Amino acid sequence: MLRKLLLTAALLGAAAAVAGLGTFATFTSAASAVQGNLTSGTVTIQLGAVGTANRLTTGATGVLPGDTIQRAVDLINSGDSALASATLTTTAAPSNLLSTDGTNGLQLVIDKCSVAWTEANAPNYTYTCGGTTTTVLASRSVIGANVALSNLGSLVAGVTDHLRVTLSFPTTAPNTMQTLTTQITFAFTGTQRAGTSK
Repeated sequence: MLRKLLLTAALLGAAAAVAGLGTFATFTSAASAVQGNLTSGTVTIQLGAVGTANRLTTGATGVLPGDTIQRAVDLINSGDSALASATLTTTAAPSNLLSTDGTNGLQLVIDKCSVAWTEANAPNYTYTCGGTTTTVLASRSVIGANVALSNLGSLVAGVTDHLRVTLSFPTTAPNTMQTLTTQITFAFTGTQRAGTSK
């Protein structure tokens, strides 16, 4: 009798184990994929190398009312991304009437040539355009913050704009502007294009 009870208990235990396996065992399947490389773009604008591609570092002396100061500079989109816009901020040090007098002080114009400017008359540089000339910044007082630039090809990655920066000293400048000295800093800023699907 004891033997029968033990056998019955063993059979019931085995049956319970098999039933337990059926309860917790399930078929599974999995799939995965590794996405291709995700690489961030670069937004980089720069000025040409000092020389014929960048004369902004060259000063001028003995400037009188009616004089103009022309300097060529290349603006280069050397990144791999397009830009939505480009702006210019100009500051002066020291600040004096040459930069603070919006009417009689220095005035600024920026033009673009479709080819490199032809330079002459060093060190009192003058430039002529052998291609098409376009206005990038219309005449305004020399100092400004985040002033929008127009007609730039360098909004496109890999493109260079050949710019001519012209400072003019108005003939209306008063005697109080004699013997003044200042340095103008030109800071160009490019802003990335709007987000898009990739």
